[in-house]
Amino acid sequence: MYAKILHYLIFFLFFLGSPTIFAGDQTFPGDNAPIIRWKSQIALRSDVIKKPSLFSRLKNLLTGSPQQIFIRPSSLIKDSMNNLWITDPGDHCIVKINQQVGEITHLRPSAPLRLPSPIGIAQGPDNQIYITDSATGQILILDSGALSFQLFNDTLQLVRPTGIAYSNKNKQIWVVETGKHRIAIFNTHGRLIRYLGQRGNGPGEFNFPTFIHIDQNGTVYVVDSMNFRVQLFKSSGEWITMFGSIGDATGYFARPKGIATDSYGHIYVVDALFNAIQLFNKEGDFLFYFGEPGRDAGQFWLPLGIYIDSEDLIYIADSYNGRIQIFEFLQGGSHE
Repeated sequence: MYAKILHYLIFFLFFLGSPTIFAGDQTFPGDNAPIIRWKSQIALRSDVIKKPSLFSRLKNLLTGSPQQIFIRPSSLIKDSMNNLWITDPGDHCIVKINQQVGEITHLRPSAPLRLPSPIGIAQGPDNQIYITDSATGQILILDSGALSFQLFNDTLQLVRPTGIAYSNKNKQIWVVETGKHRIAIFNTHGRLIRYLGQRGNGPGEFNFPTFIHIDQNGTVYVVDSMNFRVQLFKSSGEWITMFGSIGDATGYFARPKGIATDSYGHIYVVDALFNAIQLFNKEGDFLFYFGEPGRDAGQFWLPLGIYIDSEDLIYIADSYNGRIQIFEFLQGGSHE
């Protein structure tokens, strides 16, 4: 029993964290280099709903409804209709934001389904969105059209699932099973295909992995968090390479979490303890970082998830600041 309590204590401590590294544009080293520019944030209802209706204003006045959208956002995606879908374990829900029409929807499944701790989220085929819940050990499917939930596999019981990603290359769902130090791979019908990895520090082994990303070529990026590194795999599961180690300087990791790639192949890794995002090239060489502790624009407090869209807009789940921050990647010379 004590071992089990210690196991969960380590998990929760690991998902918290706090030191180092923004105001204005952040530039890569070199002449005519790309820059990362802060664009906007989504935190309050007024960030989305610019002109609330009279009914909404009266309702907020009478009920004292908070203007904050999130409590503790964790992960996010953006669909083909430009809707944002965000997991919020602090509010036990999924938040849908349609910025075009100024609509905010907090989604919760009907009993007996629950979302006490939604962490990972991934866009699948046919309007399906996959969500991991680290508390129940289940994966839920959200129909983005009908806004209804169902179980991905009603016999499935994972141990602390966190990150999740869908591979367009082979139509598979890859789930990080943090509590078992491995990856569970499924087909779209919920059938388990195989497990990948075990606890250890060798190639293809993990120590409390968390977040995962699969790019358009099918390359899989796994944040092997307590080994303080990122591991890369082919869509077949074959190990490719890894980079990173523990440290308190740029290019090292303290509490790596979310991961994503942009259209240029840069690898972005969110480090919750550094309150920063670090960029690497395809070979794992450190390029650049942006962010520092704080609550202002471009500052973070225990950030977690990251999503980069086709236009290289960078969305960061600034978890303990209760907001989504949006940055843009500008290629060299496009600084105006």
